[in-house]
Amino acid sequence: MRNLRAVVCTAVFLLASAVAAAPIRLAVDATDAPRRILHAHMTVPAQPGAMTLWYPKWIPGEHGPTGPLMQVAGLKISANGAPLQWSRDLRDMFALHVDVPNGATELAVDLDFLDPVGTGQFSGGGSMTPKLAVISWNSVLLYPAAKTSDEITVEPSLKLPAGWSYATPLAAAATSGNEVRFEPVSLTHLIDSPVLTGVHLKKIDIPSSSPFPHRIDMAGDDEGSLVTPDDFVAGYTRLVNEERAAFGVEHFRHYDWLLTISDNVAHFGLEHHEASDDRTGADILGDQTSRYGLAELLAHEYSHSWDGKYRRPAGLAVPNYDVPMTGELLWVYEGLDTFLGNLMPYRAEITPAEYYRDSVAQIASTLSARPGRSWRPLADTAVAAQQLYESPGAWSSYRRSVDFYDEGLLLWLDVDMRIRKLTGDKRSLDDFLRAFFSGPDGDPVVKPYTFDDMVRALNAVAPNDWAAFLNTRLQSTTSAPLGGIENSGWKLVYDDKPNLAQQQGEKLSKGVDATATTGISIGGEGRIGDVLPNSPAAKAGLVPGARIIAVNGRRYTPELFRDAVRDSKNTTAPMQVIYESEDFVNVTTVDYHGGLRYPHLVRIEGTRDRLSELGKPLAKK
Repeated sequence: MRNLRAVVCTAVFLLASAVAAAPIRLAVDATDAPRRILHAHMTVPAQPGAMTLWYPKWIPGEHGPTGPLMQVAGLKISANGAPLQWSRDLRDMFALHVDVPNGATELAVDLDFLDPVGTGQFSGGGSMTPKLAVISWNSVLLYPAAKTSDEITVEPSLKLPAGWSYATPLAAAATSGNEVRFEPVSLTHLIDSPVLTGVHLKKIDIPSSSPFPHRIDMAGDDEGSLVTPDDFVAGYTRLVNEERAAFGVEHFRHYDWLLTISDNVAHFGLEHHEASDDRTGADILGDQTSRYGLAELLAHEYSHSWDGKYRRPAGLAVPNYDVPMTGELLWVYEGLDTFLGNLMPYRAEITPAEYYRDSVAQIASTLSARPGRSWRPLADTAVAAQQLYESPGAWSSYRRSVDFYDEGLLLWLDVDMRIRKLTGDKRSLDDFLRAFFSGPDGDPVVKPYTFDDMVRALNAVAPNDWAAFLNTRLQSTTSAPLGGIENSGWKLVYDDKPNLAQQQGEKLSKGVDATATTGISIGGEGRIGDVLPNSPAAKAGLVPGARIIAVNGRRYTPELFRDAVRDSKNTTAPMQVIYESEDFVNVTTVDYHGGLRYPHLVRIEGTRDRLSELGKPLAKK
C-alpha cells in the first residue's frame, strides 16, 4: 500500500506540474475603471478531474492574509463552452474547487473586481477614480495549485479606457488601440508589477549614476496636481545616487515609482522589486513640508528593493500566495527601511537637517509616551503584524500598533551608532548594507535570510554580541530605546517651537497631535483618535471616537485648540471642553498647565556629532 500511494502521489505531482507549466492567459478589461469595476477573463490550463484554484491570499509586502477576496463578484467557470459548478473550500475561503470534465484541457474563468471605494488598505484599498486607477494583478486572477508561483507563467493583457495611458514595470509585447499585451512573465513577477493608468499621467525620467533607468510616473485627478517644483528631478537624482552609494549595487533592471496623487484613493506605499505603488493626497507637491513627507515615502519604498524584495526574511519568503507568512523579522524589513526612508532624503539634501532631526525627535517622543511598551515588546508587534495592520487608531497607545516601523528606526540608529563607537568611527551601518545586500547588479532575485544570518553580517563589520544587543531591545518592556540618539551626540528635549515633521503630519490629518501635552490626538472635524491613559485628557473623561465641539466656549478648530494649550501656561483655570460621544453631549475640564511642548533634538555639549556625520552624502557630486 505504501508503494502504491507513492506512485499515485508522484502521478498527481507530475500532472499538477504539467498544468502549471502551460501559461495562463489573463485579459483584464479596465474600461469600466471610471465606474470602479475591473473585468477579468482568464484561460487556465487543466486536466480532467478534481482541481483547486486559488485567489492570492498572502500578498508580499502586505504581511498578512489581505487578498481582497470580498471584492470579487460575478465568478463563472466553464470548460468546452459549458458552465461548471464550483464550491468554496469550507476552511480556506481563498480556495475554490471544481471538477474538470473529460476531454477538457483548460478552464475559462471570468470575474469582476469591485473597487472598495475609499476603504481598505494596500491592494485591497480604494484604487480607482473617474480619472485614474491602480491595477494590482493579484486582485483579478485565480491560479492553479503549484509548488511555487515561479513555476506558473502568465500571458497578461490590459484594455484601458479611451484616452488613458499607463505605466508599469512590465514590458509591453504589442499594443493595439487602447489594448496592450505584455510579455509573458511568472506569476511572481506579474503580482510584483502593478499598473498605474489614468487620463492625467506624467512620466519623469530621473538621470543618475545608476546604470539602470529610473522614472517617477505620476497620475492625478487633474493636471494641476502633477506640477513639480524646479528642483524636483535634481533632488531624486541625488536620492538614487545616495542609495546606490549606500548599497553598492542595485537588484533590478529598471525602477519605477508609481505615484498616485489623489484624495479619492487609499493612501499608503507598497513595495515591489522594480517599482513601488505610492499613493498620497492631491496637494502633496504644492507644499514644501509635504514634499519632505513624500520624499520619505518614496525613499522608504525604494529601499525595499534591497531590504524586503532582494533580501527577505525567511518567514516572509513563502513559495506561493496560499502559504502563511511569519513576520518576526519585520523590525528589519520595515524598521530598517523606515530608518533609511528618513535618512536618504536628508543625505540627498531633499530634506534639511532640522526636518530630519525633528522626524527622529517626534518618533522618540511618541514611543516614549506609549504605555503599551510596558506589556508588549517590539518583537510581538512584528509577530502580530497581520492583526495590528487592521487595528483601529483608538487605544493604539496602550495596545500598540505596527510600531516596528518607528521603533525600528530608533533601533537601527542605535545599531549604526554602536558600530561607529566600536570601530573608532571607522565603520558604520553603511558597511553592513554593502555587505549584507551585496550581489550581482540588475538581478531581481530573492535571497532569504534569518536572524542568525544578520547577526553574522553585523559581527563581520564590528565584532560584538549583536544577538544579545538586539534581543534585549526586541524584548524590552521598559522605556523607549533612545540610546542611538544619545550616542549620536544629541538628546530629546521639549520646547514651544513647532516640530516640522509634526506640522506636516497635522496638515495631512487636519488635526492636532497633543500627546506631549494633554495626552490626546485629534483628527479631522475634531474627532479624537486616541487618548493616553492617565493623561490630563483621560482624567477629564475624553475617549477615542468622541468629537470635540468647543474649547473654552468657542467652536473647535485645530488652531483654537493649540491656542488653548499655549495659554494654559498662564492661567490656573482648566481648559473647558464640550464634546459628543455617541448620542451624548458632555462638558468637561482638562487640567493642564504646561503650555506647548514640541519634541526636538539638541546637542549634548562635549560629545561627537555623529548624527550630522550620519547625514553626510556618500555619493560623489
